[in-house]
This record gives sequence, structure tokens and C-alpha cells, in this order.
Amino acid sequence: MARSGVAFGTSGARGLATAMTDSVCYAYAKGFLQYLEAIGEIRRGGRVAVGGDFRPSTSRVMASVCRAAEDMGYRAVNCGKIPSPAVALFGFENGIPSIMVTGSHIPDDRNGIKFNKCAGEVLKSDEQGMGSQVVELPEGLFGPDGNFAHAGAEHDVSPEAGENYVTRYLNFFAPDALQGLRVGVYQHSAVGRDVLVKILSHLGAHVTPLGRSETFIPVDTEAIRPEDTQLASDWAKTGAFDAIVSADGDSDRPLVSDENGVWLRGDIAGILCARFLEADSVSTPVSCNTAVEKCGWFREIRRTRIGSPFVIAAMTKATAHGAKRAVGYEANGGFLLDSDIVKEGRKLRALPTRDAAIVILGVLLLAKKEGKTISELAASLPSRFTASDRLKNFDTEKSRAILAGFASGSEASDKAAIQTVFGDICGDVAGLNRTDGLRITFANGEIIHLRPSGNAPEFRCYAEAETDPRAREITAAALAKISNFA
Repeated sequence: MARSGVAFGTSGARGLATAMTDSVCYAYAKGFLQYLEAIGEIRRGGRVAVGGDFRPSTSRVMASVCRAAEDMGYRAVNCGKIPSPAVALFGFENGIPSIMVTGSHIPDDRNGIKFNKCAGEVLKSDEQGMGSQVVELPEGLFGPDGNFAHAGAEHDVSPEAGENYVTRYLNFFAPDALQGLRVGVYQHSAVGRDVLVKILSHLGAHVTPLGRSETFIPVDTEAIRPEDTQLASDWAKTGAFDAIVSADGDSDRPLVSDENGVWLRGDIAGILCARFLEADSVSTPVSCNTAVEKCGWFREIRRTRIGSPFVIAAMTKATAHGAKRAVGYEANGGFLLDSDIVKEGRKLRALPTRDAAIVILGVLLLAKKEGKTISELAASLPSRFTASDRLKNFDTEKSRAILAGFASGSEASDKAAIQTVFGDICGDVAGLNRTDGLRITFANGEIIHLRPSGNAPEFRCYAEAETDPRAREITAAALAKISNFA
């Protein structure tokens, strides 16, 4: 881990594709399985599910992971190129570990490996256990460059996991649930692009595929690219769609636009999906829109650090304390279910990992149920808007040093120092929250939230205000201030 630079971030292990050599990926997979053996979760001879996204390095990493599993005496099930939640679901329902090779939304010069235990995601405590494993690399298996000295046999793809994921939704929702809706699917290089078309069309929507690409495009649902904003706007001008939908590279984070081609923020889509599912407990990171509290729709809100493992831990506590429909979502829109959802005699089983499809379906169906357009649905929430962006290629240690400069130990001194830097943007500082990074609430109700990315050398900024333009203005101004520290 130290030599390669491939390390655990907010969701799995990630690094440069060139650093993720066959030997590094083999070691990570072996460490994961050894850890599960050590805690008594698995025994050799069982199956391990493996899937991946469409980035160029993924097939090679999948082969390394499969080889590690088989060298340990397991049977690797090659699930093919399918969404992360589909791989996880297959593992959970069959009681086997699963591994997804994906860098999610980050550029394709990087990749990652996401690990799931037999019943849920690997949590932060598990990562420590995995990292402490001593693994043995077979002599002669790898060349001097860390890659296999000889290519292994290819694994046949099993369609079972992908088909099971589609069936999950077709069995829960009525066959005509989306009848009358016109939906564009921005496919780009999302691994779930055909899966989304299949689910939506089978539920009665008139679906038009859009923007398919055979080159990987790093679509980020949290910091939406200007190109993707323009594409949605242009497609919407045709008047052909009630909504345009999409997902990120591994299709666990959704994008949903209104009829005007305006993408909903992930934390707004999450609130609407939770409303559709009639959730009584919502767990969400501290960075997400405060409209979830202000709308008054939910019995309890639990705020967490950023990252699905923290959301999952909060949902688990909610269920233990009596929640009947415990759900969670992140600012990127990824939605998690800790409870089975029963509607009209049909059951949607819990899926405690990020999923994009449920958000897309939930927003569309809530709009249809209430007889509203997507824009009208979003406007029904309290007037709170969030924006986010990041400084790319920004050293993580430098990011941490900047935030440490606002942590003197005296809150009064910290507020004064912060106000010196950001006061001309938002005014007086009212409160500080260090749950994850530094979240600053100002006396006028505006918010600036600063933190280093857990997945890449990036410095992220989130802002919240009463209008969308103002939230964007704050984000740009705050990042300009941070860039001056460089």
C-alpha cells in the first residue's frame, strides 16, 4: 500500500491505473479474502463475484482479482461489465463476497476496487483489518513491472447478476408504472446505460437513448461538467422529454433532470426519493442540503461524515432504534436502503449500498403520483440550493494543511481567522462543524463546506444559499480564495 500509492479513500481502494499493477490488485484482493476468512465470514471453496466498469484498465484489474480468488481456492464469478449495485446485490442475495473494479466518476487514468462483504459494504473498521493482512505473492507469477509474467485464461461472463438487478425493479413496480412518461437516457460511458434503458422501457416509459460514447467520459454527478449541463439543455429544447436521466461511470450515482434539462442536485433527488419511499429515518452526510430538515417530511435525520460507509453505519443505528424505513443518500445522489420497502404487496429488498436506479425511478414516480413536472416537484421543497466544485490536481497534504490553519483550538480565534478569509463572501461566521472537513455556517444562513477529496488529489467546496446562482457564486469565490493558498 505504501509503495504503490494505491490507498483506501471514501469508497474502496483507488490510485493511478499505472500504479494498480497486477501484483498490487492481486494483493488487495487476497488481503480482502484473507480478512474475511480471519473474521469467520467465508471459507475456501465458495464463490466470489467480480464486476467492472468500462474504463480501459478495468478488464486487466478484474483478471488480477479473479486470479487471486482462484489461487486461494475460491470460484470467481465474472459478472461482466455491470453497475456496482448489481454486483453488490448479487453478493448480498447469495451470501458471498463481491468485488467491483471501478474508479467511479474520476478520470480514466485512475481506477479503483470496491469491496463488499457477504451482507454489506466494507466499512472503515474492515479496511484497517484488510490493510493489516500479510499476503504472499507466488514466486514467478509477476514480472519485474509487477504485471503477470504470463496471461491467464479468460473467464466466461455470467449474466445472472445483471439480470437479477433488472428483475429487482421489474418485480417491484407495476408494468405500466411509467406509462406516458418520455425519458431521455444520457448513456455516455456509464456501465449501466443499457440497464437503465431496459428498466425504464419495461416499466412503460418511452425511452430515447442519448449521447452514447465508446470512450470513457468522467461524468461526476456531484460536480457536473459544463458539457453535461449544455447537453441536457440542448436535448430538452426539443420538447421531447419529461426528464433526462443518467448515471456515473459505475452507475451507482444518478443524474435526473427536469423537463427543462436542468440537472437536480443529488441531495435534492435524494430527498424526493426518500419521500416517494415514505422513509421515516434519513441518514445523509453533513455536506447535503438542509432542505431535508426544513421540509418536515421525515421523523428523524442523521448527519454523518462523507462516504457511504458512514451513511450505512448511521442507517444501521436507525434500524436498531426502531426505524421501519431507514434510508440514506449522499450529495452525489447515491441512494441506500437499510430496510425492505413494501408497496401494494410487492417487496423491494434492502440494498445497503449506493444505487442510481432507485433514485431515477423514485423521482419519476413521485412526479407522476403528484401530477407535477419534475421542476414543480423540486420547487415544492424549501428554497435551499447547493453547489459544489473542486480544484483538480491539488495535493491532499496541502489541502489538510489549509484546513489545519483554521484549527487553533480556540473557536473564537478560528471564527476570526475564517472571517478574515471568507467574510467578504458571506459575512459574519455563526458556527463551525468539523464532522468532515470544515463546514462554516454564516449569520445570513449561507454555508461554505471545505474538504479534501477522499478519492483523488482534489480540494472540494460545497456551498448552500437561498438561490442557485448565489450558491454557485459562493463556491467559485471560496475556491478562488483556496487557490491563493497554493
